[in-house]
Amino acid sequence: MSRTATRTDPATVEVVRNYLHSAANEMQRTLIRTSYNTTIYEMLDFGISIYDADLNLVADSPGLTMFLGANDYSIKKGVEYVGEENLAPGDIVMMNYPYWSSAHTLDPCLFSPVFDEDDEIIGYTVVRAHWRDIGAKDAAYVHDSTEVYQEGILFPGTKVYKQGEPDEELLELLRFNSRMPSATLGDLNAQVAAIRIGRQRLQELHNRHGSETVEAAVERVLDHGEHQACEALRDLPDGTWYAEDYLDDDGINDELVKMAVEVTIDGDEFGVDFTPSSDEVEGPVNVPIGMTETTCKLALKTLTTPHEPSNAGHYAPLSVTAPEGNLFHATHPAPTFTLWPSMLGIEVIFKALAKGLPERLPAASGGDLGAIMVWGTDSDSGRMFMEGCNEGIGWGATDDHDGANGLMHISETNVQNTPIEVLEHKAPVQIEQLEIRPDSGGAGRHRGGVGVQRDYRFLEDAKALATVKKTKTDNWGIDGGQPGARNAVVLRPGTDDEESTGTFRDSFTADEVVSNRTAGGGGYGDPYERSPEAVRADVIDGYVSREAAQEKYGVVLNDDDSIDHEATRDRRADR
Repeated sequence: MSRTATRTDPATVEVVRNYLHSAANEMQRTLIRTSYNTTIYEMLDFGISIYDADLNLVADSPGLTMFLGANDYSIKKGVEYVGEENLAPGDIVMMNYPYWSSAHTLDPCLFSPVFDEDDEIIGYTVVRAHWRDIGAKDAAYVHDSTEVYQEGILFPGTKVYKQGEPDEELLELLRFNSRMPSATLGDLNAQVAAIRIGRQRLQELHNRHGSETVEAAVERVLDHGEHQACEALRDLPDGTWYAEDYLDDDGINDELVKMAVEVTIDGDEFGVDFTPSSDEVEGPVNVPIGMTETTCKLALKTLTTPHEPSNAGHYAPLSVTAPEGNLFHATHPAPTFTLWPSMLGIEVIFKALAKGLPERLPAASGGDLGAIMVWGTDSDSGRMFMEGCNEGIGWGATDDHDGANGLMHISETNVQNTPIEVLEHKAPVQIEQLEIRPDSGGAGRHRGGVGVQRDYRFLEDAKALATVKKTKTDNWGIDGGQPGARNAVVLRPGTDDEESTGTFRDSFTADEVVSNRTAGGGGYGDPYERSPEAVRADVIDGYVSREAAQEKYGVVLNDDDSIDHEATRDRRADR
């Protein structure tokens, strides 16, 4: 990075660094406390960032891990579109034009310039969060749009606040283009509140230490971040590795959608090339390039600086290639609402890296978000309700331990599922069952983590959908490990109308059930090398059935759950 500034002492650098991260965390707390919809304040589907005057990321506080650095591309495009010279103190700009904002239309990005006492820009505060509705063709989520104009009202970089005052006409436009106007405007105001807190804290920092000192400290922080990332890469073997996987469909056509990548480590450089992937498709699974870059940033950070608060220096070694018109570089007016390749693409990058770094990478996880949404009209109030819940999956096993059970996908590891008490209070559903899913973890010397099963029973008529795009193909193990069970959403189980599916959108009547069953992670190593005691413990804990213990691991148990050592030796010897 080419930056010059007055140098400062290490203690001051740490004061400035921690102040900036504290400010980002305070922005997060403000957003959570003031937002209207549970996707923000329960699930934590948001991204918060602070930038310096040169648009370098200096601190962030993401909820959704996929928003780690996701605002980088959008802030640059937003300032470029509006023009730095057209920004004034108190301005707040909103953008959700997906090709610039790096997300779908329901994740509007709001940003504000921060000015010092001399009216010079010293930085920017940015908040992105998931709204309930912004006038797309369908409520809740869009699975089958064929152009961006079906995905909601678009803002390329529009001032919602001008010099500290709201643009009431624009807010009215938002209100009349949302099925849930109170929640939409409430969440916008929550983002504004968070932006103002960040703006205030950044101004206080500069007033207290002086802009030259703060800029010098930020330079040191970014240089150190780049040094950390480069040093970590130099410790890894050089090479180029290829991998591919498939999305169930594009929402319009039933054909599998190819996600393919070449990953290169060359000294202190990390390159990711999506050129082998599918071209843009008809349905809304195309990914804006800003989101693609974020996918790669997450993979790089996982390898190099996983325990460090994020800053621009950590991503200096990264280069991303995705030609325009590729699945991972959507071009106007391609639909982009269902961004699942960006999440599943992380797994494909890891799959490629595992060929060169098998001891550093896990086997595949369950590979999806298990996302369910329920909406309709409340029978008491007559008002629209809309609630959602993402589900945990099994994580892949590694060279030295089993995969974790029932955790959120790596693209959203900071995200929480919606508490049962909240779901049942806000939507006419009863959660009849929430349990681990036996035998879903891939067999291996180290077992893949197990998925979960959650059953929703409707108490009155309502609509529901699932967005699950990894049900038709297996995930993968490493070094002889087996894949985990696939994701499945079972509609109306136990009835004549039972159907096992993935992504769906349907209406339900009282007493009907949706059963969400998430995938397990892949195993690592030969299952017959797993300790019989570990297999026995898995059976006792309910992770593995007695039948699977015998068939997949070659471990035979007696009726009292003790190991039949002779039968086990014979079975393992005869495979």
